[in-house]
Amino acid sequence: MTKLLVNIPSLNQIAADPSCMDDYDPNAMSVAQARQFIKQFLQPVTQTETVTVRDSLGRVLATNIISPCNVPAHNNSAMDGFAFRFEDAAKTLKLIGTAFAGGPFHGQVKVGECVKIMTGAVIPQGADSVEMQERVTLSGENITLNQAVKQGQHIRLAGEDLKIGQTVLAKGHIIKPADLGLSASLGIGEVQVFRPLKVAFFSTGDELVSVGKPLETGQIYDSNRYTLFGMLSRLGAQISDLGNVPDDPNLLEKTLLQAAQNNDVVITSGGVSVGEADYMKALLAKHGQVLFWKINMKPGRPLAYGKVGNSHYFGLPGNPVSAMVTFYQFVHEALLTLQGATPKPLPMFMVECTEPIKKATGRTEFQRGVLYMDDGIWKVKPLGNQGSGVLSSMSIANCFIVLDETIGNCEAGAMVNVQLLEGII
Repeated sequence: MTKLLVNIPSLNQIAADPSCMDDYDPNAMSVAQARQFIKQFLQPVTQTETVTVRDSLGRVLATNIISPCNVPAHNNSAMDGFAFRFEDAAKTLKLIGTAFAGGPFHGQVKVGECVKIMTGAVIPQGADSVEMQERVTLSGENITLNQAVKQGQHIRLAGEDLKIGQTVLAKGHIIKPADLGLSASLGIGEVQVFRPLKVAFFSTGDELVSVGKPLETGQIYDSNRYTLFGMLSRLGAQISDLGNVPDDPNLLEKTLLQAAQNNDVVITSGGVSVGEADYMKALLAKHGQVLFWKINMKPGRPLAYGKVGNSHYFGLPGNPVSAMVTFYQFVHEALLTLQGATPKPLPMFMVECTEPIKKATGRTEFQRGVLYMDDGIWKVKPLGNQGSGVLSSMSIANCFIVLDETIGNCEAGAMVNVQLLEGII
């Protein structure tokens, strides 16, 4: 188990003297340890804004939503049927009226009486039980119950769902579709949310060419900016795509400083590989407090994190799959935290792996897989080509097969952890 880190030194101290922290080795960081390091330095935004409920989808609540009323507001019927006094259940009951949803019966149910009632209608005064219409015998203006009943059955009590003064949604909650209806059910038309994060990103490298331009020998199209755009859009960030920047130190410096000045977060892809001779590392060392790590993981070993000015900085690998995996495993949760949300770990569950997997111990692997159902049992099949440049595998896969550092080769039929991609990508 990775030790939790407390009283952590500043980023500058760690960068200048890694030995100032126990167990800190930038050349051998575990996935869990890197997540914990990043978490220590995240300060969520504090600015808020008020938006309509319909505009709040995907936003992060800045205050608790408190119920101003009971839901339901009155005892009401859960069935179409008849409302009566429980003590009269064995009697022949006289029908004295009808209660509709939105059109209550205004009289009182007395001894030997009942009221026809619709689903959602307020329980009439004097009645304390409801029987569904399929279980009664109607004869003219009289009914008899066909079987024994329980007192209070088929009645939804006032405040059964929500009680007045109850916290309905807590600060830090990310608004989901159900929450829109929940807020509306309370008569709430506006909510207070944290402002969106401002995130800028750009790619680095002379070999990159923007879509729409012809490729020369040795050049490739810049795909990472498109996947980053998609992943950031899912998080509701205000996005600035600064393009692909060639290996020109002046242009890189200008782009980096401009991005850091105007945004909460800067993300780059490429230029952080261990031992790579490029200008990006020198610029980050000059203008930022940035740590470069070798993560014990595959794909996505190189990762940089730190601050440039007041902006958080994430340096992702250049390989397309590596960029996506490191985003999901490190940046995704960090951005949610910076938005003011309370992120939960991505859920994992164990299923049977149908094919053998070759793996070395000592590192965590996120293999792309296809989760499917076979005769009612969920199973997973790893994709054949796990190369970090095979971006098509991320379109085919619907899960990561997560093999931690203690696991080596897996035989066919072994139980493995899987992490669903749907919902985060």
